[in-house]
Order: sequence, then structure tokens, then C-alpha cells
Amino acid sequence: MIEVKDIYKSFGDKEVLKGISATMMPGKTNLIIGASGSGKTVFIKCMIGLIQPDSGEILYEGKNLTAMDRNELKELRQQVGMLFQGGALFDSQNVEQNVQFPLDMLTEKSKSEKIDRVNEVLKRVNLEGVNKKYPSEISGGMQKRVALARAIVMNPKYLFCDEPNSGLDPQTSMVIDDLIRDITREYDMTTIINTHDMNSVMSSGDNIIYLHKGQKKWEGSSKEIIFSEDDDLNKFIFASEFMMRAKEASKEDLK
Repeated sequence: MIEVKDIYKSFGDKEVLKGISATMMPGKTNLIIGASGSGKTVFIKCMIGLIQPDSGEILYEGKNLTAMDRNELKELRQQVGMLFQGGALFDSQNVEQNVQFPLDMLTEKSKSEKIDRVNEVLKRVNLEGVNKKYPSEISGGMQKRVALARAIVMNPKYLFCDEPNSGLDPQTSMVIDDLIRDITREYDMTTIINTHDMNSVMSSGDNIIYLHKGQKKWEGSSKEIIFSEDDDLNKFIFASEFMMRAKEASKEDLK
């Protein structure tokens, strides 16, 4: 479990995070949502240690991230998987080499053990038999699944996903959402997703945190969000015609 307690972060005169507290639940998909400029990217970067908050605490199983020594940080980083927005695959390496990269960097496993693990996670994301293909030879959706395989190859306790559906068509986005949700439950991971995709929110939002102008304005589940009475949140989630129809349909179901 990750607990964030009253964190603040400013850049010069601009206060980006204004006393945010939240809990990321294990075995659940925890979504961070909000409009551009709401602070969600800085919030995520603080949680993974890329940015140091000005004050407050970020606790991993009760241990404060900002107070960890080098060995504790190294151990924690081995427990963290990261799915980057663009996939961030190495173009000069094939699929197998891309997925194997964390194992090469962080473990002493034998070559055969690494290949076995690579094949295991590729099978889990439905990509058997593509080991020797290069990123340029596979589709965008397949690239994202390769990146997901790489993110889970170390069997992490914590999985961070930055806009996992960016650049994908709706059908492929649903495939990625389903994979992340199912893998989270199977591996009992604490998964944190930074997204503005409301389809993802409705299908995968076990725990949703809404940020607005650097503050946490709302927290709840996908079942609760469409009944929110927060005006800013409603403007954000019902900006699309699809979400307006979903809200009206839910109201009809309650009659």
C-alpha cells in the first residue's frame, strides 16, 4: 500500500500540489484523473521519487520514500514497474531484448531463466512468438503490450502507468485496460494510472482520485463517480456526449 500524506510541491512561485493526501489500495487499479495542469503528472512523479515534494510524506508499506537510504531506494525500485506514455521501447532492440532489459540490469538470473521469464510475461499479454520482431515491425497496440510485459517482468509490487491508452484506438484501449486490470488482480499489485480517458475510468476505476488545480477534490469508485455532486468533477467527466448518456442511463436504471 502507498500512503500520501499532505504533500506540497512548488516550482518557483507556482504551487502545483497543495496538501494532497490519498491512499493507493493494493490489488486495485488506482486512477489519478484531472484536466491538464491539475498536477496529476507531478503527483505521480513525486510518488515514484522522480520529484522531491517540498513537504509531506510518501509511505511505501509505512516507510517514508523521502527518508530512504540508497540501499532502501534500490530495493524499492526493484519492486516498481513503469509503463510509460509512449511505451519507451528501444528501437534498436527486439521484443525479447526490450522485455529482458530490467532482468539484465537488476538481477543475476541465468540466460535461460531470463528467457523463460520473458516468454512467461509475453504469453500473459497475448504476444507469444514475437520475440525477434522489432518495435517498428509491430502495431502500436502490440508495442504497448510489449511495454506492459517489460513493466511486469520483475513481478513488481507497484505498477505505475502514465496515460497507457495514449495514441490508441478505442478497441485497442479496451484491450490494454482489461490487461492492466486483470494483471493487477492476478499479481495483487498496487497499480496507479494517470489518465484522462473516461472509458478507462468507468471500466477500471476501483479507486479514483480527482485532482483540480493542485488539490484533491474527490475520491471514490467508478460506480460512484457519475453521481458526484462536485461541479468541477462533473464538468470534467461529462464533457463528452458518451458520458452524458451514461449518466442519464444510470438515472433511468434507478427509477
